[in-house]
Amino acid sequence: MSVITVEQKGPARWITLNRPDKLNAINYEMVNALRAEFTSAEKDNNTKVLVLTANGRAFSSGYDLSELAEDGISGALSWHTILEDDVSLTMQLWSFPKPTIAAVHGWVLAGGCELAMACDMIIATDKAKFGEPEVKYGSGPATLLMPFIIGQKKTNELLFTGDTIEAPEALALGLINKIVPEEELHNAVNALIRKIAPTPLSTLRLTKIGLIRAAEATGIRQAISANMDVSAILNGSDSPEQKLFDEIVRTDGLKAALAWRDARFEESLTTKSGEDK
Repeated sequence: MSVITVEQKGPARWITLNRPDKLNAINYEMVNALRAEFTSAEKDNNTKVLVLTANGRAFSSGYDLSELAEDGISGALSWHTILEDDVSLTMQLWSFPKPTIAAVHGWVLAGGCELAMACDMIIATDKAKFGEPEVKYGSGPATLLMPFIIGQKKTNELLFTGDTIEAPEALALGLINKIVPEEELHNAVNALIRKIAPTPLSTLRLTKIGLIRAAEATGIRQAISANMDVSAILNGSDSPEQKLFDEIVRTDGLKAALAWRDARFEESLTTKSGEDK
């Protein structure tokens, strides 16, 4: 089964993440497939809009932790190489020279959240949940887009706690453009495409260039590059929690590792609640 599917619908190219049994976790194969497809869509003058969506019950749970754990990556240099590929993929989408739309539902987490944020617009279902929970297993965001989109204070909260937010809060923060019922997601995207498509391609391209340059004037690329270096050190620090998480993944599977991770934070909250009484 292909890790992505591609369909040209008039002026829009729909790219669909297609690992539904893995909550569309992004593995090496998917990174390569997406990069190739982004390049193809960029060169295709019949494509005016790029849509990124997903099959199954989630948009994406982020990068495939099982694959990373099995590879036994260690040390900052090795992690830097991995993160360079991840960041390059996200920034390729961010700088795509035509309008991009993320159509998201369910979990939109970690690297999956970064891909969605890299799009110009996000339409989400009312059940969508967003976050970057990497801190809970000793990691951090590969591509630090969030503070440039929702501001520093809320980003601080989300990245220090690993909490997720639901669609209404995401809308209030400016993370997404619109909320629709799940059955209306594709109709809402198509309606937006119909508004964009009559504009000449040259106008869309030049408008996108202006938007990208305005964002780059804030120092976004420098910040993302610096964060990638820090993330490589963080991931390569081999904390006891990281090591145990990876060991549980290898021996008992990712589901067991995530249960162990979540239990640690639930225990901490329960203990704190008891102390406050």
